Amino acid sequence: MAIIETEAPLHEAHRDNHTHRDVNGGWLRPAVFGAMDGLVSNLALMTGVAGGAASQQTIVLSGMAGLAAGAFSMAAGEYTSVASQRELVEAELDVERRELRKHPKDEEAELAALYEARGVEPRLAREVARQLSTDPEQALEIHAREELGIDPGDLPSPTVAAVSSFGSFALGALLPVLPFLLGAATLWPAVLLALAGLFLCGAVVARVTARSWWYSGLRQLALGGAAAGVTYALGTLFGTAVG
Repeated sequence: MAIIETEAPLHEAHRDNHTHRDVNGGWLRPAVFGAMDGLVSNLALMTGVAGGAASQQTIVLSGMAGLAAGAFSMAAGEYTSVASQRELVEAELDVERRELRKHPKDEEAELAALYEARGVEPRLAREVARQLSTDPEQALEIHAREELGIDPGDLPSPTVAAVSSFGSFALGALLPVLPFLLGAATLWPAVLLALAGLFLCGAVVARVTARSWWYSGLRQLALGGAAAGVTYALGTLFGTAVG
């Protein structure tokens, strides 16, 4: 009796500790990368304009224009991309649905062959395929998963993708502009806040990777800082040439 009481908690502890990262990223990955994109692109835009010896008003105006243009562009691109992908998937599902209706036995045999290829004993594979094929909607879902690698009940929403991309990009792009809106008179507060935001985004990305938070944060800070430095130098160069 004592052995049973000892083993049960150990089994429960193993089950509780046996967890995995969210390898698909869920909402976190697109949100963080959208904010990171907004941060890098708007910081680079503003530093490039500042490098050309532009006035504070021009820098702020360029930052707000970059925020609006980038957010709308991201939303439109994401909506079109996801909508096109969804339409393609739905078209393929219609093809599969017609095949299941016109050639049910052929599709059942095809499903059995898939299971056999994965090592299931032939007779058992045929029986499993037969049972799964009795429900047309279940059969469609199984075929879609096995042949197309998709879940018909979990298709992405173009509207959700567009809204999330717009919001995350706008939030990231706002950071470099925020110090000016709060009364800053120089570029440095905007640069420092944006770099801090990049480090934070990189650290959060570590939740869906195997890297440590400080490595991921420093890497993103370095990349964003390099982009800002290059565009500032180009702004200075072109500003001098035009001026």
